[in-house]
Amino acid sequence: MRVQTAAKINLALDVTGKLPNGYHSLESVFQTVGLYDEVDIELTNSGIELTCEVPEEFASSDPIPCDERNIAYKAAKFFFEQNGMDCGCRIHIKKGIPSQAGMGGGSTDAAAVLYCLGRMTGKNVSNSEKLGADVPFFFTGGTAYVEGIGERITPIADYSGRILVIAKGKEGVSTAEAYGNIDSLEAPQHPETKKLTEAIISAPETAYEYFGNLFEQAVKLPEVDDIKEIMTKDGAVRAVMTGSGSAVFGLFTDCGTADKCAEKLKEQGYFACVCETVPESFIVI
Repeated sequence: MRVQTAAKINLALDVTGKLPNGYHSLESVFQTVGLYDEVDIELTNSGIELTCEVPEEFASSDPIPCDERNIAYKAAKFFFEQNGMDCGCRIHIKKGIPSQAGMGGGSTDAAAVLYCLGRMTGKNVSNSEKLGADVPFFFTGGTAYVEGIGERITPIADYSGRILVIAKGKEGVSTAEAYGNIDSLEAPQHPETKKLTEAIISAPETAYEYFGNLFEQAVKLPEVDDIKEIMTKDGAVRAVMTGSGSAVFGLFTDCGTADKCAEKLKEQGYFACVCETVPESFIVI
């Protein structure tokens, strides 16, 4: 079975506290976008085999483990163990989503593995957040208000069809380091996540006014600032870093302007693509 599995962005992302187990509690609006990895999976008699196809522009800056450390491998193992199955599978991942970008590239691959294995075997798993906090969202996809560590997901009004430019430089962000920096912020300015949720429901054309990300105050990367400046000068109505970084998305009102901005970013040496917000995570191909 082969699927395309979508990336996500955070239209808004706030950190609201730290839990006793060391995790941070979040308040966010997640959105799937039309930038995809391709996951191909085949059942076998035993063992888990994983192969990866990674574009050079990703591999050179963000090495992606293609062994038992990969979250897709862990997802297959998790699925078989939860269901008491002694079979195995072959997984091939063709990367289209940059890593260390705050776009859930690993989590969406894990969700796709669980989705495919579920379709192929008729079985399911629970507690997918044990694999990663973002994994449960990809079974919902679309637009969702997310709380807790990412496991409390409330779908909200459809926000698909919005034109985006997504760009990323060579710099990556360690999630652990980013959260450590969050803990050190003094008097941070919190994004208005609830107002964004209300706007998406009642006044979607104004929703961009409430896009925001607390991590921009904690993660200081020159490339992020440069990308945001280029996007804003070249027609984006709003440009915001996603996740704990380091990708940036810009919202545009027309494809022509978005295409020109993406080309300019590529000329500056950045990964850049034009895509849209989409209503679902998985496309069976």
